[in-house]
Amino acid sequence: MADGTTKRGWGEAIKPYLEREPLIALFLGISSGFPFALLAATLTNRLSEAGVTKSSISAFALALLVYSFKWIWAPIIDRARLPLLSDALGQRRSWLWLCGVAVALAVIVLGLADPVNDIRSVVIGALLLGFAGATFDIVIDAYRIELLKPEQLGIGSGMSQYGWRLGSFFAASIALAVANVSTWTLGYIACAPLAFAGPIASLFGGEPMRHHEPRPVRSARAALQVVIDPLVDFFKREGAVIVLLFVLVHKIGDTIANLMIRDLLVTLGFTKPEILTGDVWVGFFALLAGIFVGGILYARLGMKRSVLVSLILMGVSNLSFAGLAAAGHSMPMLAFTIGFENFASGIGGVTVVAYLSALCDLRFTATQFALLSAGAAILGRFITGTTAGALIEALGYVNFYLLTTLLALPGILIFWWMMRTGLVDASIGDAGREEPSTQTGG
Repeated sequence: MADGTTKRGWGEAIKPYLEREPLIALFLGISSGFPFALLAATLTNRLSEAGVTKSSISAFALALLVYSFKWIWAPIIDRARLPLLSDALGQRRSWLWLCGVAVALAVIVLGLADPVNDIRSVVIGALLLGFAGATFDIVIDAYRIELLKPEQLGIGSGMSQYGWRLGSFFAASIALAVANVSTWTLGYIACAPLAFAGPIASLFGGEPMRHHEPRPVRSARAALQVVIDPLVDFFKREGAVIVLLFVLVHKIGDTIANLMIRDLLVTLGFTKPEILTGDVWVGFFALLAGIFVGGILYARLGMKRSVLVSLILMGVSNLSFAGLAAAGHSMPMLAFTIGFENFASGIGGVTVVAYLSALCDLRFTATQFALLSAGAAILGRFITGTTAGALIEALGYVNFYLLTTLLALPGILIFWWMMRTGLVDASIGDAGREEPSTQTGG
């Protein structure tokens, strides 16, 4: 009897992950994660090997800053219909395919760039991939949120994070493995097909049922409303400014810490195979475990408490980077550091992304989630791109990572206060409610 109960329990626990919508979110995550990985850790690795200075390497984080301004052109994704493609595939899926092609081409351009003899070509390639990847993220996030039912947001966010990490893992593994036996150029080109995981999956998902088909924009005033309405809708909510402040500061320390980790590893003398094992492989499995635990925490503790737990863990994980910097070239310490950080990030990937998704109004999904997700990393990327290299040179890596730990505290305190005052519940949009608004797009 106990065996039957256990089997039913496991079956019921696994069943939601095998539903169509969360599975599609997995493949969407793959397409979302791989270009970011090629711009962040992999490009840092490549530039460091080419002898580029730390200040110049950290400046390339400004290419990732493009992701933080994607909300500016997100209204176009929300409203524009692509000729011919939209009629055949629908608005969301047509944008998925267009962006997939653009990302694949941008990856090839960055792969062909030469950081030794023509650093300008690397800058151009990085900016192209940053813009294409950010635009891809806009439509991927909108499609995912509209495809998932409100009760699937937690599981769907987890599956999306699994996919994101898979995409990042595949990109890092393929690029490092190919570069180790050939060139970085071929390593990048070999990653380009990953762009089509999400678009192909969308063929099985169809246009999302919760998508509000946009009205045609026929005047300058209507075009202006496309930009203004999503912002007005968000800021008229109770405590919207506090919510936005939380979004802006909660990932500062985590973002700064992660964007310079590959330079730390190269500085400490880790080889490509060691980085592949200690960073890519250990990080991959640790993050999978974190996402699994995050799903359990989300189900058992609820959204609010699980988000708070994840924020604390992500802040503390930065201390392990300081420990690695102090320990030097140590594979056990590398494995612990990367394992702890990715485990914490996996939990946060489920809980925080589910909260940000739930904040959206379905009439403005692409624009509002772009604003929220971009805001979540903009300060960290800006600080990394402008001062991280100089801070490391001035403070050393140990003190630098201690500083990133302190930078995590404001986000934790703000969310705790939001829980106590009821602002977390008050800020939720209809994407996170059982009975979403029936309004049509404005």
